[in-house]
Amino acid sequence: MSDPRSDRPAALSQQRLPWWGPDLQTLRDTLRPQRQAPDGANSITIDLGAGEALLARTTRPQGQQLAGLVVVVHGLGGCSEGQGIRRLAHHLHAAGFAVLRLNLRGAGAGRCLASGTYAALCNRDLLPALSRARQLAEQLADAQGSPRRAVPLFGVGLSLGGTVLLNGLLERSAPLEQAAPAQLLSQPSSTPQPLLDGLVCVSSPLDLLGCAEQFDRPRNRLYRRWVLKRLRQLTLADPQGVSPQERSILTGPGRVRSLQAFDAGITAPRWGHASMAAYYAAASPLPRLQAAVAAGAALPPTLLIHAADDPWVPVAATRQLAAATQQYACTWLETLIPAHGGHNGFHSRADDPKASWADRQTADWLNRRLG
Repeated sequence: MSDPRSDRPAALSQQRLPWWGPDLQTLRDTLRPQRQAPDGANSITIDLGAGEALLARTTRPQGQQLAGLVVVVHGLGGCSEGQGIRRLAHHLHAAGFAVLRLNLRGAGAGRCLASGTYAALCNRDLLPALSRARQLAEQLADAQGSPRRAVPLFGVGLSLGGTVLLNGLLERSAPLEQAAPAQLLSQPSSTPQPLLDGLVCVSSPLDLLGCAEQFDRPRNRLYRRWVLKRLRQLTLADPQGVSPQERSILTGPGRVRSLQAFDAGITAPRWGHASMAAYYAAASPLPRLQAAVAAGAALPPTLLIHAADDPWVPVAATRQLAAATQQYACTWLETLIPAHGGHNGFHSRADDPKASWADRQTADWLNRRLG
């Protein structure tokens, strides 16, 4: 077997027919959604202060010792009830994990609980959510009568959800938000408690400008129309309303028609960035990850899963990190880069109907973290 931190194009050797090629891999869950059995999820609200909150859904396996609690975060235009998130949750239950499916600011059924919309860098929302998740993990340990056996807290981010979690992990691991990559070399690498005990990112953007440029290409116009429609609906449903300027960006013949235009007009100003370029620079984890690998920083174990044929998010950034992990003998960061899988697809001939290849890789990797 090749090095676990390297590019392994044979890992997904046979695509699942008829889902052949990057676009059908990407669209499979939309074109043929699987019927999801009721999961008995409980809703919890996560207080953000100022009368605002996030909504999450929690589920746990029945009749077995818990392996850990996994926080799963959706991607752009998604929510906690998405097809891929619920399928992953079912598979994690079978592996012994409890799951907290988090809605980011304004997403899904949590739209009415907070104003504004989420972003790739939203640590002021994410950190309280993960703090609450750590408390839940401790309560689960007490409930199963094992106070001395901590229930580990893991994260799994799908697409932009992985970027969100990476940015939170990097901020907690060192004061990186204001630090240039060179400053990372002198930052302390230890913290009293890690934000997460392990993280898996599936098809996650690491370089937001490169991702937006690829997503806005003509070949992705159908994807772009679908995502922008979702983002416009999400923004217009803001319980605090939208400004006249925002409404002109979102509606009418002059409405935004690219992801970059949406981020320039909505996301960047709503999150306090001077421009789209400033937002993309601040929210792209690639430079800080490269600096952490080169510096030998001790970050929590992290796995990046990214298909080489992803039509939404360029694979180049993940390949750069794969090369860096080999160059610097980095052990905390691993990459899996199969030749096929599309964007968050990974439908293989070897799949169980209830789990994709990426779902199985995620559960197996988390179990290995348990030792």
